[in-house]
Amino acid sequence: MNLALWIATGLLTAVALAGGISKTFVPKARLAAQHGGEWTQDVGTGFVKSLGVLEILAAIGLILPAVLDIAPVMVPVTATCWIALMIGAMITHGRLGQSRLVLLNSVYLALALFIAWGRFGPWPFGG
Repeated sequence: MNLALWIATGLLTAVALAGGISKTFVPKARLAAQHGGEWTQDVGTGFVKSLGVLEILAAIGLILPAVLDIAPVMVPVTATCWIALMIGAMITHGRLGQSRLVLLNSVYLALALFIAWGRFGPWPFGG
């Protein structure tokens, strides 16, 4: 199960890093022109970039604490924060009628739930 948790964590880290880099460094107008990025038209550039930075920090928080063995409890804490972020994403995409993106966000949410459950529960680091 530890391997499955690491795989889920790696997948979610890749998602967080990709989303964070695009929101932080891709111009808002270009994001808004892409399918799934329409929501950026209705919010400020600072908000989009802030979400991007949060996603990059999530990518770091999902991996580094465990790898460095410094406060590894931050891994499930970060996964729990990701759950909240995905609920917001699902609401946003749902309002825009983007059911495929809601489904995709629910997969990311499920990964985060699995990580939080496993690392807070039966398979903590160092346990």
